[in-house]
Amino acid sequence: MNVLAPPRARLAIEVVHDLVCPWCFLGLRRLMRTLRRRPDLLFDIVWRPFLLNPDMPRAGMPRADYLVRKFGGEDRAKRLYGSIAEIGRTEGLQFRFDRIRRTPSSVDAHRLVRWAAQYGRSDELVEALFSAHFTDGLDIGDVQVLAAIAMACGLDGPESLRFLASDAEIDSVHSENLRAHRLGINGVPCFVIGGRHAIAGAQEPEVIERLLDVAVVEAEET
Repeated sequence: MNVLAPPRARLAIEVVHDLVCPWCFLGLRRLMRTLRRRPDLLFDIVWRPFLLNPDMPRAGMPRADYLVRKFGGEDRAKRLYGSIAEIGRTEGLQFRFDRIRRTPSSVDAHRLVRWAAQYGRSDELVEALFSAHFTDGLDIGDVQVLAAIAMACGLDGPESLRFLASDAEIDSVHSENLRAHRLGINGVPCFVIGGRHAIAGAQEPEVIERLLDVAVVEAEET
């Protein structure tokens, strides 16, 4: 190792997302694939909540009712989800929209991600929550389901249940959602790199990598 080499810059990567957004799951997979092929980069991921359905009851709603409200009916939703599933397969994702019986509020799932961050488990928890919802069809608005997912990620199950039974981080989730809108973020995923460069959508790895390189150059110059 060259002891005279300057220290590498450490990038902050903020991921504005919603855990019930299939494009966010796809965007996460592409981001992680990009980062794996860049071992030269040092980075910290910060998960920023966004609520696609801010008026969703905390108990969620039947999937059929949601599809009517969101898309006008199941036929249009099936066409859209079919396209997403096809793209997902190219990234090794198995979207099983047919297994989803209930559309949850994502508030508690976002709260859990914020809680897991203090234990360094937020990255794997986000991946697990996406898989639970979109592949297994689990209700990630159910606190028992959330606690089981947390435990599978190495977190304390009873402690996570106690956290979810409280009101901790609820205001923070809504504040972060409001902050995103004030910054002009109206859709997710959105990646903010180095606090200055933002890119929206489930971009291809090559696009993400170019933005990372720009941010690295700027960080090293400062």
